[in-house]
Amino acid sequence: MKLKAIIVEDEADSREILSNYLTKYCPTVQLVGEAASIADARRFIETNSTLDLVFLDVEMPFGTGFDLLDELPDRTFETVFVTAYNQYAMDALNSHAAYYLMKPINIDELVKAVAYVSEIRKKEDALADKVLKSRLNKVEGKITLPQQDGFQILNVADILYCKADDNYTEIYLENKKILVSKTLKYFEEALSEFTFARIHKSYLVNVNEVIKYRKGKGGSVVVSNGKEILVSASKKRDLLAYF
Repeated sequence: MKLKAIIVEDEADSREILSNYLTKYCPTVQLVGEAASIADARRFIETNSTLDLVFLDVEMPFGTGFDLLDELPDRTFETVFVTAYNQYAMDALNSHAAYYLMKPINIDELVKAVAYVSEIRKKEDALADKVLKSRLNKVEGKITLPQQDGFQILNVADILYCKADDNYTEIYLENKKILVSKTLKYFEEALSEFTFARIHKSYLVNVNEVIKYRKGKGGSVVVSNGKEILVSASKKRDLLAYF
């Protein structure tokens, strides 16, 4: 698959070098534009909804690459930072960048970055708006839920998803909800041997019950009862790894 990409970089020489490298070493990348400022980049991105990848410099005139990402909270593209400054690596991680490249660009690292993004997009495209046929084994086993008057035993396979409610957790089955006085972290650990994925700080889902994935910054999943749940950007790759 071709990755539609844009280079956001204020220095013309740097744009030309990266463009030449991509043309020569990354045939899966289709450059569809360049921008020399945050404002130009935002205008381009907002009119190109099929963009897959942004190569983004950090220090730009009248703003930074992080400012651009903050202005585009619902972005669907992946980001590869390209910068001469290594002190921004943690900020890039917090912005859920796919990769962080240092200038001068190492060609091997550039190829790795593109391959990494390609793998993410392939998985997203395979899942987006399609009924999933899970490749996972059927969830087996039971779990004990502590209650005021004793405990209840559930088949793990019957759990669709779990939702955090302060120090409580709501357990959702097909036709009912059970409130348990345990944190979501407790259930994340208790169900770690089964096919459950933490997709958000407030949600733990039974991956076998996911029937659709919709692309976005983190995207969202639809489970078998029709409930749509947002996936945090930091958890997206963990979810896609199941498929």
